Amino acid sequence: MRGKRTATGAALAAGALAVTGLAFAPSAAAVTPQSATINANCGVYGGGAATLTATQSGTSATITITSSAITVPVAVSQDSVSSTLALVKGSGGTSVFSGKKNPAMAAGSTVTVGPLSGTAASGDSLEAYGGSLKMTVFGITITCTATAKQSPGPFVFD
Repeated sequence: MRGKRTATGAALAAGALAVTGLAFAPSAAAVTPQSATINANCGVYGGGAATLTATQSGTSATITITSSAITVPVAVSQDSVSSTLALVKGSGGTSVFSGKKNPAMAAGSTVTVGPLSGTAASGDSLEAYGGSLKMTVFGITITCTATAKQSPGPFVFD
């Protein structure tokens, strides 16, 4: 009987420690909204609606850009597009997200780049309008800009 009480006591202590650990665990950072839509102009390479999706973990943040309106003219292999996204900070200046991350894309398929890595401090408000996305594919740089503010609004990081 004594062994059963000890085991029960140990289980209760472990459960209490687990609950205490959850109470003091750091909360996950959040960005609001998680996704926003822009209308992009990529010059002679076309343009149209694009979706930006943001994530945050502490001061590290990523943004992925997808557009079914902008298509790839030739097949592109995975992680072969160098991309730099400059977003305008509400407090002034820009915040840059960059990387060489993309899925393999067949000719004529939807453009997707990212997740592009950057940093975002708590309270940062980042907007695509006034910034730019530069993608380098096969040595050719394509620059896209937003033609209006993103909807539903700027990304605000916790």
